[in-house]
Amino acid sequence: MIVVAGEALIDLVPQGTGALAALTPALGGGPYNTAVALGRLGSPAAFCSRVSYDAFGEALLDGLRRAGVDVTAVRRGPEPTTLAVATLDAGGSAAYSFYVEGTADRLFTAPATLPAGTRAVSFGTCSLVLEPGASAYEELMRHASARGVFTALDPNIRPGLIADADAYRARFKNWLPSVTLLKLSEEDARWLGGTPQEWLAAGPAAVVITHGGDGLTAYTADGAVHAVPGERVDVVDTIGAGDTVNAALLHGLAARDALSPEALTALGAQGWTRLLRFAARAAAVTCSRAGAEPPYAHELDGPSD
Repeated sequence: MIVVAGEALIDLVPQGTGALAALTPALGGGPYNTAVALGRLGSPAAFCSRVSYDAFGEALLDGLRRAGVDVTAVRRGPEPTTLAVATLDAGGSAAYSFYVEGTADRLFTAPATLPAGTRAVSFGTCSLVLEPGASAYEELMRHASARGVFTALDPNIRPGLIADADAYRARFKNWLPSVTLLKLSEEDARWLGGTPQEWLAAGPAAVVITHGGDGLTAYTADGAVHAVPGERVDVVDTIGAGDTVNAALLHGLAARDALSPEALTALGAQGWTRLLRFAARAAAVTCSRAGAEPPYAHELDGPSD
């Protein structure tokens, strides 16, 4: 079981470029998209969050159930669902503004236990920024790591939500001893101001950096570097692409029984190349359609191909 902990929200997706493009609601949130992608790929997955009782909250839970994701670890609340308004540039890349005051997911509290059979827990995005829930997710991360559970982190930086950039950067560094796999975009890495080598020295066994259409690079604790090119595709938008990479990496590692620090290093050049190519293919499918619509297993070759 792979548990994804974090926010579920509604993306208001523009049907064109520019600030005044018509908006269509879509199920979203980085952790939510990761959980759905895991379910579609066939990995046993559970979602751990706090979701509104409103109509958007019901739709979010329905989306998880349709993907085969376990929702027994989801708590509910009367507060509204968070909204994220996307704006697309001419290349399909999305920028976001958020409506987060008084929303349900901000009031998340850490569960006493993880679901039975948990092999990994994935964290990231808004849920690690917005208090009081951010501290609760951080507590869950540290607790899982202390128990020897594989932890994955995608900070998925949203600068507009971060009131104090230096404080966030310091907090990010404090998470690293509790992280097994760190995944970032090039933009995240520049904003954080560190290097893969610095992050590896702080705790993670591997760091994966995405380069948009140019592919992915993995850095491992033994000093190895593995890179693959991106999969060429007609891009509709990039919403959910990074979240799909998270899911594909976790799915592929689980399929190899490689959810441990030692196993990440033992993958070697061939194993990492196959895993990264699988993640690149999965992300390309997501980019080929509007909104966060990750692929199903039957749309991809297996994670070992």
